[in-house]
Amino acid sequence: MAKTTFQRPKGTADILPDQVYQWQKIEAVARTLFDRYGFGEIRTPIFENFEVFARSAGDTSDVVTKEMYDFHDKGDRHMALRPEGTAGVVRAYCENKLYGPEHEKPYKVFYMGPMFRYERPQAGRFRQFHQIGAEAFGSDSPALDVEMIAMVVDYLKNLGLKNLTVAINSLGDAQSRAQYRQALIDYLKPHFDELSSDSQTRLEKNPLRVLDSKAPQDQAIVAQAPSILDFLSPASVEHWQAVQALLDQLNISYEIDSSMVRGLDYYNDTIFEIMTNDESLSGAATIAGGGRYSGLVEEFGGPATPGVGFAIGVERLISLLAAQGQLPADQADVDFYVVNIGDEAQVASLAVTQQLRHLGYKAQRDYLDRSAKAQFKSANRTGARFVITIGASELEKGVVALKNMASGQQHEISLNELTQAVPTIMQAASQGE
Repeated sequence: MAKTTFQRPKGTADILPDQVYQWQKIEAVARTLFDRYGFGEIRTPIFENFEVFARSAGDTSDVVTKEMYDFHDKGDRHMALRPEGTAGVVRAYCENKLYGPEHEKPYKVFYMGPMFRYERPQAGRFRQFHQIGAEAFGSDSPALDVEMIAMVVDYLKNLGLKNLTVAINSLGDAQSRAQYRQALIDYLKPHFDELSSDSQTRLEKNPLRVLDSKAPQDQAIVAQAPSILDFLSPASVEHWQAVQALLDQLNISYEIDSSMVRGLDYYNDTIFEIMTNDESLSGAATIAGGGRYSGLVEEFGGPATPGVGFAIGVERLISLLAAQGQLPADQADVDFYVVNIGDEAQVASLAVTQQLRHLGYKAQRDYLDRSAKAQFKSANRTGARFVITIGASELEKGVVALKNMASGQQHEISLNELTQAVPTIMQAASQGE
């Protein structure tokens, strides 16, 4: 009978231990830096009621119309795997009444974890992918928009990414968008037959989504479309100018991209994307994006509350770090490898290995009853700094043999004094003595 073989689902990836170590380093930088900015970590469910995402993303977005992983559970409830992080955070903000007076405003949170979208897998795009993102609720200050942009730039620079470009735009407030919407419809209608079928559907429902189309025929048409920046209300103009002035004050260079609309329907006023250009990459690669939104909290039953947020694609980030030679170093080598020779050394070698771990060192030992020579080869493969050998002769003398793998020096240490001696030995080794 032939063996059944299984493969991971299409559009997913196995993240192996050496890669996970790099992910953990990247996540640790985020946790440390975001904490500096006053953001606390939030963890929301991986699946939610379908309406949580349908309401927030908008019924004309690709996320809802094409990409949602949705299902009916055993109670016939319509559920969906989260395609992005903001909706679940907003739902949690409302359900837990985080808008209450006992909570500091703006209320700042960040998240990290897997997201799911059913789309054609391709380079840099997965059906299960990961995001690091942040949201801030309760302030419509342009300074908060700029703080979010500054935090992302700060984070990416801390990771070592080079050649960063910040692109910004304003989608205006409700009044601005209403005026622009009509102007855009008036411009696009004469080109209706030339538009892609998706854009024809969007034209009446949400014409701004046509600007985000990737279809070549659509891009050629929207290149000459009117700019939303010409339709901003006085309040939106004031906000837009303040954002630019504050970015200038922080010496954060930026480009204005009036065609940018972002992929979800809930944005208003400031939106932004952060890209990197590099000789090793073909063109600009977008790493992060986000912007300001209003109305979402009300959609979920909360009071009128402005918000602003961003998300970073972790897989894309890692590929860019790799392309620029900035991935975190591999997992640190083993400090001690304990070689045990003979059955009588099994108990002592296990005890010594545990003692070293309790002292805070990385220690490994053999579990395959291999020869001393094979164990030393294993120690070399793990990059062990020291090898401790315990066999019958060492047990008889009550010692262990300690070898510095870099210098080749070897000497004996009393078993009873090992835990006291190791810190001194490690300190001397780190100082090159």
